[in-house]
Amino acid sequence: MKILIVDDEAHLRMLIQQALEDLEDEGAELVTASNGEEALDAIREHQPNLVVLDVMMPKKNGFDVCHTVKNEWGQTHTRIILLTAKGQEFDKQRGEEVGADLYMTKPFDPDMLVEKVRHLLDQTGDAS
Repeated sequence: MKILIVDDEAHLRMLIQQALEDLEDEGAELVTASNGEEALDAIREHQPNLVVLDVMMPKKNGFDVCHTVKNEWGQTHTRIILLTAKGQEFDKQRGEEVGADLYMTKPFDPDMLVEKVRHLLDQTGDAS
């Protein structure tokens, strides 16, 4: 099982990694990327089961990355959590339109993130 963490802010990538450390003990491999283009490369290379994806990033935003993966590449099995400071209803609707499985706003509760990740992985049958 692979989980890709994508955020242009290094401290947030680290925070998300720390939150998901327990999943590493259960066999998950955590991979990171710092912008949208790196995210698409990492998704192609690693074929992650789940992506925790920041929305506001350089080179390609999270909405565009999600749309590419879910709609252009047809990888509907890849679970995507959009994580963003933008909590307006319009943004949540856009997240649904591009195929996100879940939309969470920052700041986030690390325990809640772990719970949501586990839930989405359980849906795919990829959780340990």
